[in-house]
Amino acid sequence: MTADDLLAPLDLAFWNLESAEHPMHLGALGVFTAQSPTAGAHAADLLAARAAGVPGLRMRIRDVWRPFDRSEPFDLRRSLAFGGATREADPDFDPLHHVTLHAPAADFQAEAGRLMERPLERGRPPWEAHVLPHRDGARFAVLFKFHHALADGLRALTLAAAILDPMDLPAPRPRPAEPARGVLPDVRRLPGLLRGAVSDVGRALDIGASVAVHTLGMCPTPALTAAPTGTRRTAGVVIDLDDVHRIRKVAGGTVNDVLIAVVAGALRRWLDERGDGSEGVVPRALIPVSKRRPRTAHPQGNRLSGYLMRLPVDDPDPLRRLDTVRTAMDRNKDAGPGRGAGAVALLADHVPALGHRLGGPLVGHAARLWFDILVTSVPLPSFGLKLGGNPVTEVFPYAPLARGQALAVAVSTYRGRIHYGLVADAEAVPDLDRFARALTAEVETLITACGS
Repeated sequence: MTADDLLAPLDLAFWNLESAEHPMHLGALGVFTAQSPTAGAHAADLLAARAAGVPGLRMRIRDVWRPFDRSEPFDLRRSLAFGGATREADPDFDPLHHVTLHAPAADFQAEAGRLMERPLERGRPPWEAHVLPHRDGARFAVLFKFHHALADGLRALTLAAAILDPMDLPAPRPRPAEPARGVLPDVRRLPGLLRGAVSDVGRALDIGASVAVHTLGMCPTPALTAAPTGTRRTAGVVIDLDDVHRIRKVAGGTVNDVLIAVVAGALRRWLDERGDGSEGVVPRALIPVSKRRPRTAHPQGNRLSGYLMRLPVDDPDPLRRLDTVRTAMDRNKDAGPGRGAGAVALLADHVPALGHRLGGPLVGHAARLWFDILVTSVPLPSFGLKLGGNPVTEVFPYAPLARGQALAVAVSTYRGRIHYGLVADAEAVPDLDRFARALTAEVETLITACGS
């Protein structure tokens, strides 16, 4: 075990948040045009063959129950890893265990929901690929599942791209090599290490105070919270990126502001249609923010913070809702991702490994105290993806669903279209398709309000 093998603190937090009854993996459903009736079966063979040659897909997570091996050079980070976990290559890795070809399906989303319920095997590399041929023979889909401890959205994209048809991606920037470590720490570094530790404590207290201030007095939104059942339902919505730009040019804000405002308007419509009512409803949305440096040579390890904002679901005016979202996002950007309840992810860097193991279940149960709904953006390449020469036509990202929450929204832009991927607790939200239709209706409402 080396220090570079250890899970980053936030990865370790994700690893300890889930349970067998409440999976916390992320996913993506890609829909392909099939060039032949056997395209799905051929795709499954390709995925298994290519996965064998991708080192990142061979990595499993192993718990660490001893600080370090005395025969190895001293490493302060490794010595504090008791109760943590490490990534290591699985000597028994078999890609056929991770790639499954299913019987032809009539509804990709229904199958995806059923498969998202199943937790990943923690004793193996925590990822799966499920190939779903369609009954019409003209399409097939691939559902990728990754545990957040193995890969966040950007890293999952990199791993998935490695088993799709080859693409021309920019080369990563090399990371400078670290100097060799001796058996004992360099005494000249001790003052710096101590200053760093004190700084970490101060930073943790600062973040913790910010989280407490921004969550004080906030009550969960009942319609978006639920007793966790571990069941899953998924849905997908596709809208035209040009429509979003038309709204943005008239009403102002960014593309992301418009997409968040669409969620707010859809929630209003959905709550009113199901009889819950939207009056006085202002749910707290967590908007994750990636802190990863672009084109890094070692992208493993989550680098996340987030913004917290109130969605103006109770406002009947669509343009006013968009203006409220834009103002809140501007305020969040000015404050930075280290402030507010969204910064709770940064606290992971200041918690010892054993603390994550002992406190993970408690943090998981407390998620709904911080936010009601996750609205996250997952980057995708602008060029076309293919598998066995079969082009991808749609890509629906699926975010992990926090314990006690009923709905999570992920958004990706692909080939000029916006793809909303929805994940819900199937028992709490049996009418997820109604919310999906509300998203489409809200885009039309905004276009009409803008006079376009």
